[in-house]
Amino acid sequence: MTIEQPVWAGMVPVDDTALAVTDTGGSGRPVVYLNGSYADQSHWRRVIADLDSDYRHITYDERARGKSQRSADYSFEACLRDVDAVLVARGVDRPILVGWSYGAMLAVHWAARNPDRVLGVVSVDGAYPHDWLDDAARQHIRKLFRRLSPLFPIARPLGLAARMTAEQHAEVNIEINELMGALGPVLDRVTAPVRYVVAAGGHLGADPKLMEGIRANLNPVLARNPNIQVSATVASNHSKILRNDSRAVADAVREIAVSCDHAVG
Repeated sequence: MTIEQPVWAGMVPVDDTALAVTDTGGSGRPVVYLNGSYADQSHWRRVIADLDSDYRHITYDERARGKSQRSADYSFEACLRDVDAVLVARGVDRPILVGWSYGAMLAVHWAARNPDRVLGVVSVDGAYPHDWLDDAARQHIRKLFRRLSPLFPIARPLGLAARMTAEQHAEVNIEINELMGALGPVLDRVTAPVRYVVAAGGHLGADPKLMEGIRANLNPVLARNPNIQVSATVASNHSKILRNDSRAVADAVREIAVSCDHAVG
């Protein structure tokens, strides 16, 4: 019997910061949502509405995003610690992790490290192996964020920037691209069911052909690891997928739940 959990919203301390967390409560399976690089928890509202009260929905803002506080550490490892902090604070065991973009990388890495603590993963157009970064690309990323920094105040409400310096933005971007280059072995280790919702075309200046090539890098992973499958390929691009194809994301969550029920049965 699942215990009814109360609705809760507040700050969860971790390291030198505190994260803004929202928990819808209820007695359904817990679903924890992991945001895109600079996005906040508001981007999940349509997916949550689609799944409704059948699930317990837990969202939070990463460090220096949304209503969460700043930190001295914005590394990927810090973000993985944040997942643990939120789960412990809300008393969550074996959640379904749903990650978009950067959040998808967090979800599959956390699942690979914690096979007995996760029910499954939904990757929303993220966590594709792609090895392309070199020193010239790193310098280009740093210059790009310095050039874009005057636009950060406008971009923050859109989920396109955080309360970080240009240098911090750039290092977050560089680190996640480095991790994409080493993602294959991580995906091979995942034993929980993983469902991908794959977008189409390019976004925010990313060439459509380049994006399709990156997404195609998932195919060898699908052939090697039967736990990983594509739930849906949708018409939306990367930026609009949560807005326009929330139902496909919700359906992928339901697939995870059904697959786990069958495994138990």
